Amino acid sequence: MFIASFPAGVWQTNCYVLATGTGTECVVLDPGMGAVDPVREIVREHRLKPVAVVLTHGHLDHTFSVTPLCRSSDAACWVHGEDRTLLADPYLGMGPDASALVERLAPGSTFVEPDTVHELADGGTVAVAGLELRAIHAPGHTRGSTMFALDVALDGFESLVFSGDVLFAGSVGRTDLPGGNPADMLESLRTKVLTLPDAAAVLPGHGPQTTMTAERAHNPYLQDLQGQSTRPRSTS
Repeated sequence: MFIASFPAGVWQTNCYVLATGTGTECVVLDPGMGAVDPVREIVREHRLKPVAVVLTHGHLDHTFSVTPLCRSSDAACWVHGEDRTLLADPYLGMGPDASALVERLAPGSTFVEPDTVHELADGGTVAVAGLELRAIHAPGHTRGSTMFALDVALDGFESLVFSGDVLFAGSVGRTDLPGGNPADMLESLRTKVLTLPDAAAVLPGHGPQTTMTAERAHNPYLQDLQGQSTRPRSTS
C-alpha cells in the first residue's frame, strides 16, 4: 500500500495520494489550493498514474485543484451528489471572509466541474486503481460531507478512514457555514463516527492523523454526545 500526503495551500488541507504500490494507478483525495505541483511531483517520483480524484466534500479548500488535475490526467471526479453544485460555484459554501481571501490569493479565478463527475451516495464505493473506498455519508459540515473507509491492514490498523472535515484529532468540523447543520453533525457523529471500529486509523482533512480509539477516549465532542448541548465547531 502506498500513501503520500501533504498540507496544501493557505488552509493546510491534507491532500492524499493512494495506490496499491509504486508504478501503478492512483487516487488523489481532496486536492486543495496549490495541490497541482505537489501531486505531479509525487506521481512523477513514484511512477503513478492518477485515474480518480475523490472529494470528501465540496468546500474550495478541498476542491480548488480538482479540475486541472482531472483534465491533465484524464481522471474522473467522485463527490457526493449533495455537494456537486459547489464544484462549479464554490462560493455557495463559503462565508464572506473565505470568499475575500480567495479573491485576494487567486484573483479572477473561475471554476468549472471536471469533465467526468460521478455522484456518490451513502454506502457507495469508488473501486478504482485496485482500491475500494467505501463512502460514509456524514452531513453536518456540508450536506454532502462524506468519509471514506478503506479496508486494508496497515501499521497495525485494520482499516483507514479518510474523515474529511467531519472528524479531526480532538475536534470536529464547523457547522456555521452555508450548508452546515449542527443537528446533522450530531447525528453523523452518533451514527457514523461512533460506529467506526476502534482498529481504524483516522486521516482527517486538516491536522494530524489520529485513531478511533484515541478519539473515543479524548475527543470532547464524542464524549459529550449524550448531552444535547454539544455545538460542534472548529476553525476548518
